[in-house]
Amino acid sequence: MKNKNKYYVTTPIYYPSGKPHLGSAYTTIAADILARFNKLMGKEVFFLTGTDEHTKKVTDEADKAGKEIKEYLDHITKTFKNSWKELNIKYDRFIRTSDKDHKKLVTEVLKKVNEKGDIYKGFYEGHYCSDCEAYYTERETPNLICPTHEKPLKNLKEETYFFKLSKYQNQLLDHYNKNPGFISPEHRKKEIINRVKEELKDLSISRTELDWGIKLPFDNKHTCYVWFDALTNYLTGVGMLEDKKLFNKFWPANTHIIGKDILWFHSVIWPAMLLSAEISLPEKVFAHGWLTLKDKKIGKSAGNAANLDELIKKYGVDSIRYFLFKTTPFGDDGEYSEQTLIDRHNELANKLGNLISRVTSLAEKNGIKKTSNTLTKKLKIKDIEKLIQNLEFDKALNFIFAFIDTCNEYVQEKKPWETKDQKVLYELIDSIKAVSIVLWPFIPSTSEKIANQLNFKISHENINKPIETKKIKKGEILFKRIE
Repeated sequence: MKNKNKYYVTTPIYYPSGKPHLGSAYTTIAADILARFNKLMGKEVFFLTGTDEHTKKVTDEADKAGKEIKEYLDHITKTFKNSWKELNIKYDRFIRTSDKDHKKLVTEVLKKVNEKGDIYKGFYEGHYCSDCEAYYTERETPNLICPTHEKPLKNLKEETYFFKLSKYQNQLLDHYNKNPGFISPEHRKKEIINRVKEELKDLSISRTELDWGIKLPFDNKHTCYVWFDALTNYLTGVGMLEDKKLFNKFWPANTHIIGKDILWFHSVIWPAMLLSAEISLPEKVFAHGWLTLKDKKIGKSAGNAANLDELIKKYGVDSIRYFLFKTTPFGDDGEYSEQTLIDRHNELANKLGNLISRVTSLAEKNGIKKTSNTLTKKLKIKDIEKLIQNLEFDKALNFIFAFIDTCNEYVQEKKPWETKDQKVLYELIDSIKAVSIVLWPFIPSTSEKIANQLNFKISHENINKPIETKKIKKGEILFKRIE
């Protein structure tokens, strides 16, 4: 029976071939927003992120750095954890595919799929991108250039074990049909379904030229293909082998958040693996668009990664979080520009920061008097909650900031600096409380500062619960305008 009181959200696990950048932060903050929102709704939440370590790219980077693989990975993993901490991302587990429980689980899944008769030995020849760790057909890339990394593909021929992906064609199409929200957003679904309908080829799941990785339990001359290894992290993360209670509570995952370039792996290969291993499928795979710079995907391999440390230092964490999800619908590509980031920071200063500064200053001088709050009726809580659950973050933020505009207009209309009306000031303080709670998943540090300043606890029940009439003190300026 489906447990409606739990929420399991994941990010893809990232290649630790360099420091995290704004692109990987984009995905991870989105998962953090969902995790925080569902906690706010009173659910038990598990949020998984981590690193994908069994790749050729990792061995290449370790060689370049002149380090042993483990030493190199320990260092890079630490930079990811530090960046996520800086960005106020609160995950429940940071998984590494070199973790012992993960290696054990991959081995068990391989055994199970093999015993099912879904693995066989053969030869594979094709056009391969080592950065994607994937083969491409000539139909997909007629110019034999990787569509993501814009590098020439290599022609490889090798002995390999295959997973009978083709066997699951009809089951996959049936699943898409019966679970229309499984591939999201809607506009990404059609392309996947058409490709599956057209032809589903068996998947090469082993490599002989790479020692770094997990050996096949039935042939130790072969190392498990990175994607067959990586995708199972979502099972390891909630203790499929090590903690049955945890696994039974949180599996299946509610939402896998990924970039659009890895949707095929998550919406076709991953569910087919689970069908073969007789494990229930996740509820939703959400493929967001790319964060781009001059129309190119932001990322290490594109050579245009925005420096996270510098951005945090210049603009603050909450301004970055707000900018990322206010500017572009989460399912679409969004162009990064530092000017837009400045504009969004100033929007926070002019709207939210200004409201809090004016109202708390007046409340400190004049006091507040409890009354019924008609203003908060204009905060469309149910609509906002539905939008966040559907990952329509920009629309949710538009609703929230429309209400902040309403509060600022109310200040101008009622002129409490002239009337010294304590009831009007109470309504405004109570409205600030409500809006701060709703904003907590997006800008948690700012919401927590406001909660401390106004003496309320961030919880769902407190959105509509009248605030206590304690003495209000004007706090620090939350966002300083950038000229």
